[in-house]
Amino acid sequence: MASIGFARRGIQYFHPLSRYYVEFPPGPLGIGADYRIEPVEIRSGKTRLRLLSPTDSCRDRLSSFFHWNDRQGLEVAVRIAARGRVDLGRIRDWSEQERAVPRFEVFLEELERFRRRKRRG
Repeated sequence: MASIGFARRGIQYFHPLSRYYVEFPPGPLGIGADYRIEPVEIRSGKTRLRLLSPTDSCRDRLSSFFHWNDRQGLEVAVRIAARGRVDLGRIRDWSEQERAVPRFEVFLEELERFRRRKRRG
């Protein structure tokens, strides 16, 4: 990270030209109580990146909504799901395991509301 201009502070890396930071939390990687996370690999030119899948990214943001009532997490989860590449069945099953079915229903309502707004333009 240093070779491309990032400075480390704890588990976070900051770049002077970005308002965002990169974080490498200690493992194991988990989403809620699920620690069976399988990163996906994408390529950009010669660079390989290992990332959360869209479904796991959505679950990660929903976790913040489920457990801390983070409305921004809900909004981001909705936007991820609206792109259409998430497994809603898997997210529903995980929500049941997290004992968060009522919050999952809120997520589905917000997703439908978001889709209706997009259709209207």
